[in-house]
Amino acid sequence: MPAALRVAVQMDPIESINIDADSTFALMLEAQARGHRLWHYHVRNLALHGGRVTALADPVTVQRTHGAHWSFGPREEIDLATMDVVLMRQDPPFDMAYITATHILEHIHPKTLVVNDPASVRNAPEKLFVTHFPELMPETLVTADRGQIMKFREKHGDIIVKPLFGNGGAGVFHLKPGDPNLNALIEMFTERSREPLVVQKYVPDVRRGDKRIILVDGVALGAINRVPAEGEARSNMHVGGRPEQTTLTEREREICERIGPELKRRGMIFVGIDVIGGYLTEINVTSPTGLQEIARFDGVHLERAIWDAIEAKRAGG
Repeated sequence: MPAALRVAVQMDPIESINIDADSTFALMLEAQARGHRLWHYHVRNLALHGGRVTALADPVTVQRTHGAHWSFGPREEIDLATMDVVLMRQDPPFDMAYITATHILEHIHPKTLVVNDPASVRNAPEKLFVTHFPELMPETLVTADRGQIMKFREKHGDIIVKPLFGNGGAGVFHLKPGDPNLNALIEMFTERSREPLVVQKYVPDVRRGDKRIILVDGVALGAINRVPAEGEARSNMHVGGRPEQTTLTEREREICERIGPELKRRGMIFVGIDVIGGYLTEINVTSPTGLQEIARFDGVHLERAIWDAIEAKRAGG
């Protein structure tokens, strides 16, 4: 039996999570079942002072009880260098606040194991990291240049336009051939941000589902299919996508085998990739989801594999 670990969980407010869907909650339950001690803190309570990284944190216990799923002990200031593990689980957007948190946590990693590796998270935003594997993707353009976007549209007709650092399906648009809204969309995005847009060739197979595949330490261990609601281009579950049981195709296994070693090399213990019609569309490393859906469909608790990997790394494995 591995020694009990001191685990700090950097996450969004625990009182607001859905305990039937939240992957962080599943990770916390499993940690607690293994005898590990948990602290909960918000990223806004993270501090760097004199080389020390501290957080105002609440010792926490969790249970699968609706309306009473957490209990806090007295709040304390903890030195994160005294923790064995920090789970970096706050949701994006992947903005400068998120990036700053990765810089701060670099001061303690790897002596304190940060999951996922903060420098690698910073260097692997979902919609850009994936472009290192262009042979696995649908044709994709990343630019703020209107002329290039228009040329891409002329070539492909049917396209997806989305913000580079968006999350959860927010700001994702499907423009069919002849749709007159592209100019207005470009104007809207460029007024709000100086960041480039992501423009992708539309993959019609999304109507059959957007597969979320979970890789643990570079190995594919489970998946769910997320089917868009009628009249909806996005498959994200919180905008109405329906989760379905699934298995991996030979092409999907090839994709995982191609990217898995690189994920492991970068210290990415828990990763969720998105695959549509045999094309890799995103590599999610910031706060992947899907653990509880996979457990319900397949009876496989991937949080156990994640903690096995964390404990092996802490033990020098």
